[in-house]
Amino acid sequence: MDAIEYFEVESPEDAGREYYRRIADVVLLDHNLLRVIKKLHISIDPRIPLFIAVGVTKKIPRVIKVGDIADVNVQERKVTLSIGDETYLAPLLKILWAEYGGDKVVQPDRFTVILNIEGADGRQIEEIPVIDPSEALYKDLIYALLVIQPEGFKVRRQYYGKEKFYLVASENTLPENFEDLVKEKFALMGETL
Repeated sequence: MDAIEYFEVESPEDAGREYYRRIADVVLLDHNLLRVIKKLHISIDPRIPLFIAVGVTKKIPRVIKVGDIADVNVQERKVTLSIGDETYLAPLLKILWAEYGGDKVVQPDRFTVILNIEGADGRQIEEIPVIDPSEALYKDLIYALLVIQPEGFKVRRQYYGKEKFYLVASENTLPENFEDLVKEKFALMGETL
């Protein structure tokens, strides 16, 4: 796991520590998450039982907006989008249909979308968010942590936000101070939550 700046698995049992380290290696590799995780600390204590995983991601790509993937040409009664990157065309069309109605969105070819709307503001259309890569990334991270956590740990809390995430899970009720425990694990990586 050379790509991760900090990766530690802590457990009171040596065998458990190595076992969960291997599981985490395989799961993160299989889910193609090594490239996005900067730091990861996993703590598993089967005596309590409690699983805590905290992490920091590398810089996440910014929100992709209409102006990033298309040139916007505003005319009197229509707006023409000349698509330069069709990677995000499907989500763009869904957003435009929802915003302006399917009857006002025409796609004569795969590189052109015409909006039949009057008095449109080109700058406003350029700023419409098409996709936020961080949403899918954090969902993938939490899913991977759910795969890594021990079987039967159904009581859990999770968080993902600006370049930080955590998952706390247990078979039983979570300790009342679980947030303090999460902060302690972040501190071990030299981070704050």
